[in-house]
Amino acid sequence: MPGKPLITEDFLLDNKSAEVLYRDYAKDMPIIDYHCHIQPREIAEDRRWDNIAQLWLGGDHYKWRLMRALGIDEKFITGDAPEKEKFRTFAGAMPKMMRNPIYHWSHLELARYFGIDDLLLSQATADEVWERTSERTAEEDFSAKGLMEMSGVDVACTTDDPVDSLEWHAALLNDSDFDIRVLPTWRPDKALNLHDGKKWNDWVDKLEKAADVSIGDFNAFMEALQKRHNYFSSMGCRLSDYGIETVYADDCTEGEAAAIFAKARGGRSPDAGEELKFKSFMLAACGEMDASSDWTWQIHYNALRNNNTRMFRQLGPDTGFDSMGDWPVAEAMSRLFDKLEQKDKLPRTIVYSLNPRDNELLASMLGNFQSGPIPGKMQLGSGWWFNDQIDGIKRQIEAVSQMGLLSTFVGMLTDSRSFLSYTRHEYFRRILCSILGEDMELGRLPRDFGLVGGVVSGICHTNAAQYFKF
Repeated sequence: MPGKPLITEDFLLDNKSAEVLYRDYAKDMPIIDYHCHIQPREIAEDRRWDNIAQLWLGGDHYKWRLMRALGIDEKFITGDAPEKEKFRTFAGAMPKMMRNPIYHWSHLELARYFGIDDLLLSQATADEVWERTSERTAEEDFSAKGLMEMSGVDVACTTDDPVDSLEWHAALLNDSDFDIRVLPTWRPDKALNLHDGKKWNDWVDKLEKAADVSIGDFNAFMEALQKRHNYFSSMGCRLSDYGIETVYADDCTEGEAAAIFAKARGGRSPDAGEELKFKSFMLAACGEMDASSDWTWQIHYNALRNNNTRMFRQLGPDTGFDSMGDWPVAEAMSRLFDKLEQKDKLPRTIVYSLNPRDNELLASMLGNFQSGPIPGKMQLGSGWWFNDQIDGIKRQIEAVSQMGLLSTFVGMLTDSRSFLSYTRHEYFRRILCSILGEDMELGRLPRDFGLVGGVVSGICHTNAAQYFKF
């Protein structure tokens, strides 16, 4: 016997009340995956895979980090080793990954998408798992669209550059045989980043073409952005997303921003102070755009990226060499939100810090700007990246509960490039039910399943549907 199964009906459900909450109020709720990095082209073309190595190891920097930590040669991670050997190597390493979320996620994915819940992944079971998963990937329904349908996805929001044509979203919108809504998300980070002048100018050239606006000055630049913003809205966009190191809120007039723009567009490098001023102006201006379009803006910050220069040069970004940052944020965030609030231009807001030390700071800050008629207008985002594991999820839930309202929380997301990552919603739901179930068992909450279960189903689906106006 290769090992007792891990994924059972009561996995992560630590008490009887949790089991009832999960079974009756969470398990079957449709998924709103309002932030992911899946490529819409892969959905539109209904991508298929030859084997589990392509699904698991083709672009998952979570797994790559752990394999490197075990001393595995890079050829079995991002190198040219055969796919089956990469999988065997990963499978052999799995027993040493216990207590990392990858251990749970991998076994959940095997159970839910391949029907493999009768063994543990290891060197001894690698070949059997390879054969069984290969049989499954060959079946007709095992495709991008098929995986989303079997996962119970209702809405998926991708992450898209303002210069993107959105042609694949258009194709999906016109696909009468596919009922899942796949909507774009506005991600204008490149508009803000003057640090690399050549890259920024190249991007502005692309914006010029996408918007069909000649960008000779700052007014034309903002006109082009607004034109693309309007187009995203017409394609169903309901959210924006800003991946920034920290929150920018230095004082900067429109005239100053225009002068900095002209300097950068002319090929001269702004100094660090000018860069910060420009980012500050643009972040606030984009927030106003989002508010005018009735969008939700998401702010992701505190990621210290591309730490390993040698590996960045070899593999590029998003390959497993990022970590938590520790920029101070409270005063700048207060200034940014207050500036927009004074104009009545503060959008519905979700803030995520990669560093969990900020959970309580953010939860208390967001309470300053809550306002009707939107329940939970200001949201502390779910556990993100290094925090979408048991402890990170629990810490986020505790911060929301104790300094705000858990009942208005819009719930989990995948933040993933994988079509198997929808199990992260199940993972979150089980942890949520376990927390609330324990409170019921200990008398901290009423033993009223309708009351507590209503909160659970709201967090799993209903809150997001109403909040994002889906």
